[in-house]
Amino acid sequence: METVNSGTGPGSTPVPSKTTGIAGVASSDAALPKTSRTTAPAAPGAADVLKSRRRIVWTAVTAFLITNFLMFLRFFFPRTLFEPSTKFRVGYPSDFGPGVDERFKQSHRIWVVRRPDRLFVIYGKCTHLGCTPNWIESENKFKCPCHGSGYDMEGRNFEGPAPRPMDRAFVELDAEGQIVVDTSRLSSCPPGGECQFDTNPNSYLIVS
Repeated sequence: METVNSGTGPGSTPVPSKTTGIAGVASSDAALPKTSRTTAPAAPGAADVLKSRRRIVWTAVTAFLITNFLMFLRFFFPRTLFEPSTKFRVGYPSDFGPGVDERFKQSHRIWVVRRPDRLFVIYGKCTHLGCTPNWIESENKFKCPCHGSGYDMEGRNFEGPAPRPMDRAFVELDAEGQIVVDTSRLSSCPPGGECQFDTNPNSYLIVS
């Protein structure tokens, strides 16, 4: 800060004078308190937005191409239904007691029936429209849930729209004495025709 004389005489009083802020000299503005300044985060630029949009588009295009490629490959691998073999073993004759055995109904659609003198296998297909009947123990009969056809213990129809008895599967004993069933070879008993239940020796097994 510089001083100047208020007068010209020897007794004049010095008076402080104001100077502008120059290097090494503080101005009056320098006495003001400094306030902290925070810089706001910069908004995403146009380049970032464009990059994000491109990423989304390419992801969608890639997913579309992969999906179509997989659908194209699907034609080279057709669906295959794995069905159980039509020829299988069910056990020994001694494994079955008198009456209707339902152990193989779900897996092979058959019932093993043992009578006093013979054993045979009924193929579980209603001769009306092909539904699978149910064995009703309390009524001692098979009953079709679709249209009410009824069959006795031997699979012979006696009520409802079924035109003939249910078919019987091929049966024989193998070298070990087990029962072999083949549901691709059926014996039938058409109305007015030859009933193979008695004429075909492989439609039943003689048991004692």
